[in-house]
Amino acid sequence: MGALPVFRWRLAPDGYATRRQLRALGLRPGGQDVAAQLERPRRRRGPLVAYLYRVDLAMPVRPMTPARWAALAKANAARRLCPVCRRDAGYVIPTSLGTCVPCADTDPHGSDGSTR
Repeated sequence: MGALPVFRWRLAPDGYATRRQLRALGLRPGGQDVAAQLERPRRRRGPLVAYLYRVDLAMPVRPMTPARWAALAKANAARRLCPVCRRDAGYVIPTSLGTCVPCADTDPHGSDGSTR
């Protein structure tokens, strides 16, 4: 495979699309290689790059099956379960806390951080 064609931002020819644009059309790349790239120049940094795929080679998005819906629901439920109190928090537990907010607020060393 040779070098990719590079187009300036917003100047790609018809027939090319980014992943997001393909998804908006109900398509996916379908295993094809990147066909081209867009570059948007920026000051003091390297350009922003977006990869393009050929629309004519794209395939339809695979539909969600009942098993995939069930797996997604199970994964989302696991993100809501507090590992300390084992209760459903009612929201996705922040990874920065690692526990639900009430469990994170209980400070075993007191508010000043001392052990006495």
